[in-house]
Amino acid sequence: QVQLVESGGGLVQAGGSLRLSCAASGRTFSSYAMGWFRQAPGKERDFVASISRSGTNTIYADSLKGRFTISRDNAKNTAYLQMNSLTPEDTAVYYCATTGSFSFNYMSNPGNQTSNYYYWGQGTQVTVSS
Repeated sequence: QVQLVESGGGLVQAGGSLRLSCAASGRTFSSYAMGWFRQAPGKERDFVASISRSGTNTIYADSLKGRFTISRDNAKNTAYLQMNSLTPEDTAVYYCATTGSFSFNYMSNPGNQTSNYYYWGQGTQVTVSS
């Protein structure tokens, strides 16, 4: 069982930045590939970014490339999502998720398929004001 706790959300003005963190329980964090998703009010959950166990293979939603950066620190059991140049359209609850343990090899990326992710956090609210 893996528990994920997101933090770093909040209220920010358009053009600002936030860095979200996703802290995972357990000692085998490096065995999980990670992803970030978001859900705006009244909309479906959308893929944001994903990262391999190694941290070297990253994938982004096309619309977010260049503004968002996913990273991880396996020594700290934490994944991050750096978000820059935020707009009101980025307002959503942001969720981190992990694959099953060793479900993906060290360099592989689980991508945008929600079925690849096994554990989910409770989410953190990001609100961008205009």
